Amino acid sequence: MSLIFENIYKSYNSIKAVDNISFEIKKGEIVGFLGPNGAGKSTTLKMATSFIHPDKGNIYINNINVKENPSKIKKIIGYLPENNPLYYEMTVIEYLIFIAKLQDLQKNKLNSRIEYVIDVCGLEKEKNKKISELSKGYKQRVGIAHAIVHDPKILILDEPTTGLDPNQIIDIRNLIKELGKEKTIIFSSHILQEVEAIAERVIIINKGKIIADGNTANLNEEVIKEKTIKLILENDFNKDILNELRDNSFINSINYNDINKEYIIKCNDSVNARRDIFNTCKKYNFIIMELTPIDNKLEDIFINLTKNE
Repeated sequence: MSLIFENIYKSYNSIKAVDNISFEIKKGEIVGFLGPNGAGKSTTLKMATSFIHPDKGNIYINNINVKENPSKIKKIIGYLPENNPLYYEMTVIEYLIFIAKLQDLQKNKLNSRIEYVIDVCGLEKEKNKKISELSKGYKQRVGIAHAIVHDPKILILDEPTTGLDPNQIIDIRNLIKELGKEKTIIFSSHILQEVEAIAERVIIINKGKIIADGNTANLNEEVIKEKTIKLILENDFNKDILNELRDNSFINSINYNDINKEYIIKCNDSVNARRDIFNTCKKYNFIIMELTPIDNKLEDIFINLTKNE
């Protein structure tokens, strides 16, 4: 089940919230939708749910036009908004039964489905508690259970880990990964580590425009031209090797970490740089313990893309 955005534009008065974006999410993908605060993430996701409509362009879910068929769309998507709307006076199980009935879940399937979502979301011990008594992490679990109770094929999660402590973040991260085995998922976040830990593909939006789309490895190649190499020698730090490497035309900078006993080398061409590093070490009879390229993290890619925007 795919999700397609075609030339989507949305403004609020004179402010462009989403500026002519197009992308497709294919069946089975887990996609992180990343951007600074105010970049257009929530607006984009709300349009996918038919909660708001674009000024221009079309959105399709499983070839169904979202704007023209909002009732159909709500049956095939699950949505967790940024501000998780819950009825605090209800118990967890009362709330989920209420939501299941709103979704017209068949009576013969209702109980088994409620049992399933309580189990998969880790709510068994909390199911008879009032939602008002739950921690923030468990409230998020209830929100996700709400989103999947009708067994949607696409999950849209807006900032699912906002306000959680580190342990709760890990729990929700693992839950999203588990759900991703069966469903297509797009989730927004401004927390780069979360996107990197969960998503197979990253879409970066800034000021309403898509500025990058791909997996981390591909974005690393496309966005960051400077490569990083880690060098560890059996011998102690030596100024001769440092000076000779700094004269190499492929190498931009070298820093020595005295704590880890490693050189961090920035270069334009990692293949030729590694060859020359090897030859230089051989010349001075230095034994190489490690000579490996280091992938830039999503944080480096994000900063590189948005620093001049």
